[in-house]
Amino acid sequence: MEQIRKNVLAQLDMTREYEEEELLAAIDEEICREAKKRVIPLNWRRELRMQIFHSLRKMDVLQELLGKDDVTEIMVNGAEHIFYEKQGEIFAWDKSFSSKERLEDIIQQMVGSHNRVINEAEPIADTRLADGSRVNVVLPPVALEGPVVSIRKFPKNPILMGRMIAGDSISQECADFLKILVSAGYNIFISGGTGSGKTTFLNALSEFIPKAERVITIEDSAELQIQGIRNLVRLETRNVSPDGRLAITIRDLIRTALRMRPDRIIVGEIRGAECLDMLQAMNTGHDGSLSTGHANSCQDMVSRMETMALMGMELPLQAIRAQIAAGVDILVHLGKLRDRSRRLLAIMEVDGMEKGEVRLNPLYEFTEMGECAGKVCGSWIKRGELIHKGKLYAAGVAWEGDKDYGL
Repeated sequence: MEQIRKNVLAQLDMTREYEEEELLAAIDEEICREAKKRVIPLNWRRELRMQIFHSLRKMDVLQELLGKDDVTEIMVNGAEHIFYEKQGEIFAWDKSFSSKERLEDIIQQMVGSHNRVINEAEPIADTRLADGSRVNVVLPPVALEGPVVSIRKFPKNPILMGRMIAGDSISQECADFLKILVSAGYNIFISGGTGSGKTTFLNALSEFIPKAERVITIEDSAELQIQGIRNLVRLETRNVSPDGRLAITIRDLIRTALRMRPDRIIVGEIRGAECLDMLQAMNTGHDGSLSTGHANSCQDMVSRMETMALMGMELPLQAIRAQIAAGVDILVHLGKLRDRSRRLLAIMEVDGMEKGEVRLNPLYEFTEMGECAGKVCGSWIKRGELIHKGKLYAAGVAWEGDKDYGL
């Protein structure tokens, strides 16, 4: 294959852009020429044709995996070892890059397409593909066994709440409850571990944002798929570039967003000092803001928010906790269970402070009830009632008792 690929490249005029049909015709011609020297079975010719095409125009051996809708994650551990996740399980891919240099070419193609830089001096980069897939790259000398690429794929059609209910990721009652809270402008923070579905859930919640509102999204690498909002502004961070352009951080973008007349601010993920800016935005009239963060529980998310906010400014811990208690209304925790299913595990209300600690009011909790045919069975149990209903009333939500409410 490599020799045929080199022969095709030798024939191409690199000063012009080729249409797909032209490129495929050149590949076919070279394969026919090679077939006169040795036997190439017809089925192998077809596969060889597409492999060479992908290596010249797209993502080489990764293109086939990128084209599979049921593949959710692709992991490249050096040129020779490729793995992928399908339906929650990880499999080894029987194909590999022809060389380390070829993998490095693909990495530069990925990173360069979105004005990112990666080299030995800056061996770590985050970027995205044209289809929105999230990409993380680590180069040697940080990666000891060769370049490492992790690609998180997102479905072409966003997973909305109805599909999550059908997939038993959340109950209808919990979904209806969250719909009310999002519509009424409650500030909601989504927590969970890696791969628990935080971004997917955030996309699903955005379905409930009133369509007339102005929404600003802020991300390290744009991957949110906000639905149905016409007045939508999408902002993305920028790293320092070799030509002297300064970095633009999440913190910079949050501060800028406050001057852009947002109804809601959505930050894809909070990882550090920007937590303080997000809390301040939530405390200055930007109701309905949404964000996500890594944590093992709702209580753990509160502790992590305290730590991250302290990265932004040296403030008394009590002042940080007061900001959290006043700014965040609802915590939603997600998890990936042992059967590889992703579930909503808890919904808790932030109920002010008590004895210097942020007090949480459990509202819903997923309770396991054993296993059925290898799948974790359970139900969402209501643990308490929403205490702070002021935003519901302000939004014109009719409240009839503790269990019956609607727009």
